[in-house]
This record gives sequence, structure tokens and C-alpha cells, in this order.
Amino acid sequence: MAVIDKVVWITGASSGLGRGMALEFASLGATVAISARRMDELNEVVREIQAKQGKAKAYYCDVLDSKSIDACVRQIILDFGRLDIAVANAGYGVLGKIEELSESDWQRQLAVNVTGLALTCKFALPHLRKTKGRLALIGSVAAFVPNPGVGAYGASKAAVQNIGESLQVELKGSGVSCTTIHPGFVESNIARVDNDGIFHPDRQDPRPANLMWPTEKAAKVMVRAINKRKKVFVFTGHGKILAFIAKLSPSLIRSIISKIAPK
Repeated sequence: MAVIDKVVWITGASSGLGRGMALEFASLGATVAISARRMDELNEVVREIQAKQGKAKAYYCDVLDSKSIDACVRQIILDFGRLDIAVANAGYGVLGKIEELSESDWQRQLAVNVTGLALTCKFALPHLRKTKGRLALIGSVAAFVPNPGVGAYGASKAAVQNIGESLQVELKGSGVSCTTIHPGFVESNIARVDNDGIFHPDRQDPRPANLMWPTEKAAKVMVRAINKRKKVFVFTGHGKILAFIAKLSPSLIRSIISKIAPK
């Protein structure tokens, strides 16, 4: 397997897709460096991996702070001597119609999902160049479709798609691959984080349960796409369909979304 003995760094790995990918990479023989702000939850993930004879270590990292990202990467290199795969997964979603969102709502949404992701790439890439490694950016199907009520989130994920496309050109010939992954509805904690970035574990997820992929299933296909160095990977089934319709007929996708969106 391509990741045996590789060092993998995943941001936002205390829960959801980040946690799922950490477990999957570890099961394939990778050494997993997981980071987030919630160290208690990170340490639980480490214990879960180690209980299955996997290798993992937790690191504090706040993607809103470039010094924190830099320090996290430096410590990973000190601990393991290399970096083979970096997954820029940390992110969250601001809720509200565009006309209702405040300046601070927009600033935080873009700071986490766009600037934080870009700086994660910045500090990881010098080390990935040395190993001809893999970089992965976690976007969303929201990058391709209208997003009533979550327009700021959709705009941030559209930016992630463009960053990925730009990096694929900038990294050409370096040996480093860049995979931009756009999930549809997947079980995660993203709906349990409010507009100020505060986590509410008991908050209900408003997304349609019948379309939701289990986290473990999603993590497997995401890790496979990174291993195969795919450029852009869109899933789930409904996510692929919506992205295809949006590309083929923007007016049709607007009509579909307007009928199913909450009023």
C-alpha cells in the first residue's frame, strides 16, 4: 500500500472527516500527525489508533494563526523527520442568507476555510517537495451549486477549488500532487459549529439524513483518491449528479435548488 511508513498530517482531525481519514490512513500503515484546537478529542483519536496498533501523535494547531500552523509543522518534522502527505481539512460553515451576514461572519468564514487552508499548504509544501508527496484540500460540492442560506460557505469552497487548480499548475514538475476533494452530504460535526466557530455537540444536523454517507465510508474513498493522486474528486452519488447538472445547465440547478432549499 502506498502509505505504509509515510507521515501524514491532517488538520481539523478531532472529529468528523478528519478523524475518519486519520483512522483510515493509520489502518493502512501510515504514521498520522493529527492537529486541531481541541486536544482532548485529538488525544482520544490517538488512543483509538494506538489501540489498533497504529501510529499517531496529536498536535495543537489553530489555522486562524499562521504562527500556530508553522509551529505545528516544525514540530512534526522534528518528531518524524519528514512529511509525505498533508490534508488541509480544517473548516466550518457560516449559516445565514447573504443579506443577513455580518462583516465578522464573512471574515471568519474566509479566514478558516480559505486563508487557513492556503497557509496550511504554504507551510507544508517545502517539506512535501522533499518527499515528492501529496497535498489534499477538502472542499465541498457546495463549490459548484447555489447555496441559499449557506452562501458564505459555498463561496469559501469555490475558493478552495480555485486554489487547488492553481496549485496543480504551480506544482507541475515538482513531483508533488494536489488533490481537491468535494464531498456531498457526509456525517460530520460541521453543522454543530455556530457562526462564531463554537462547537455545540448536541446541536441537530439539518441536512437530509437519507442522503448522508457514513464518515467511515467517506474517509475510505477520500484516502483512496489522495493515494491515487487524483486532481479533483467529487462524491457522493448525489454530489456528482448536482455538480454535473450545475455544469451542464446552471438554470436547471438553480430551479432544483430553489425548490428544495429551506425558505
